[in-house]
Amino acid sequence: MRWLPLLLSFSLPFGSVAAKKSSSVDRFNEFHAQAQASSPIKLADSSYKKLTSVPRDYSAAILLTALEPRFGCQLCTDFQPEWEVLAKSWTKGDKAGESRLIFGTLDFSNGRDTFIALGLQSAPVLLLFQPTAGPHAATTVEAIRYDFSGPQTAEKIHEWLSRHLPDRPHPQVSRPVNYIGWVVSIVSALGVAGVIFKAWPYILPVIQNRNVWAGLSLIGILMFTSGHMFNQIRKVPYVAGDGRGGISYFAGGFQNQFGLETQIVAFMYGILSFATISLAVKAPRTRDPKMQQLTVIVWGGILVLMYSFLLSVFRVKNGGYPFKLPPFM
Repeated sequence: MRWLPLLLSFSLPFGSVAAKKSSSVDRFNEFHAQAQASSPIKLADSSYKKLTSVPRDYSAAILLTALEPRFGCQLCTDFQPEWEVLAKSWTKGDKAGESRLIFGTLDFSNGRDTFIALGLQSAPVLLLFQPTAGPHAATTVEAIRYDFSGPQTAEKIHEWLSRHLPDRPHPQVSRPVNYIGWVVSIVSALGVAGVIFKAWPYILPVIQNRNVWAGLSLIGILMFTSGHMFNQIRKVPYVAGDGRGGISYFAGGFQNQFGLETQIVAFMYGILSFATISLAVKAPRTRDPKMQQLTVIVWGGILVLMYSFLLSVFRVKNGGYPFKLPPFM
């Protein structure tokens, strides 16, 4: 009998450790059961403390947010659907709880004391609490905070969690099927197909018209030869000041140009093209000799004037350009 007190004194520490481990397991089983019914779990101050208490042999990803309109947190509202998609997907893909991860959401209206204790001045805040016991125990009990920068998606948070939870299952994000979107798309496609079917007798002649394709081709040629793609790549300004309080429409040098300059050059190329086409096609078909002569004089004069102006623009771009043509000398 005298050995009984000594035996009890040795067994107390082991009993304490077993009780702590049992408490951690019970907490995980309790929250895991709640997550199976609804994930992420809606927390309050008391449940937050219980979920994050130590020791714990599981991880907890907790979003601290402020969804009520009076707080005006647009990021909270925008991120909430992505957070719910991730939590539901992970929980559904890990029904056995092998990843040992619990998702929770603590709104400011239900967790004011927690926000104050953590010293949070803004939301949302995503914290990952690592295990303090078990095979995946971390070296520190401090939570890992997620950096909300750039567009936030469920896939991006999934990647962040997977990086901090190695050697565990990482169920993929599974987004719910948008049946309404599918129905709208199918109905819209059928409507468009019906309209095209009814209007096809009128559309087909337009498609087969050579003048339509010639006009579209000419517009494309003028657009790209005038420097449109250069503007899109370089993001050039539309106009610029000339240093004397005025506006400069043409940029010096062949490696620079303005947006308005491109439009002016395209306009000049278009006039020159129409003048050439009129002299080559329309003038020979004119039966009246006087009208034919007038057509040649008018379009020829336009051709000379626009080409003279084009050469003057070349001299603006490069002062050493040697060619000139009246009247723009």
